[in-house]
Amino acid sequence: MADRISEERRSYNMRRIKSSNTAVELAVRRMIHGMGYRYRLHDRALPGTPDIVFRRRRKVIFVHGCFWHQHPAANCLDSRVPKSNTGYWGPKLARTQQRDAANQQTLSESGWKFLIVWECELRDAAALSARIKEYLDAPHI
Repeated sequence: MADRISEERRSYNMRRIKSSNTAVELAVRRMIHGMGYRYRLHDRALPGTPDIVFRRRRKVIFVHGCFWHQHPAANCLDSRVPKSNTGYWGPKLARTQQRDAANQQTLSESGWKFLIVWECELRDAAALSARIKEYLDAPHI
């Protein structure tokens, strides 16, 4: 099936997809700030440029979109791969997953702990809040 919009319009649409300060990330940041934690944002010195950084605790949080990072949970419908243009989307999404895994391994080897918060987890804010609190309050070993 051919694309219904022009190449220029598609390019414009794709350029507008943000990689930081997304609505999901802002919601998670508000939640963490409301819990009393203070943090830094998007530390480029760390692998993967984590979304939320707790330097003193040596912990980071990645806020992942279910589609772009391919959430592996079976009940997450947002992570479905498009049925059209699979030659493009399959490798693109696979590269993202490989890059994420490499960044997480490098962080772990450097003594950092990481937590991944998935977009769909915001549907149950209380459970997500408890999970983040448990992660941040756990002693770093």
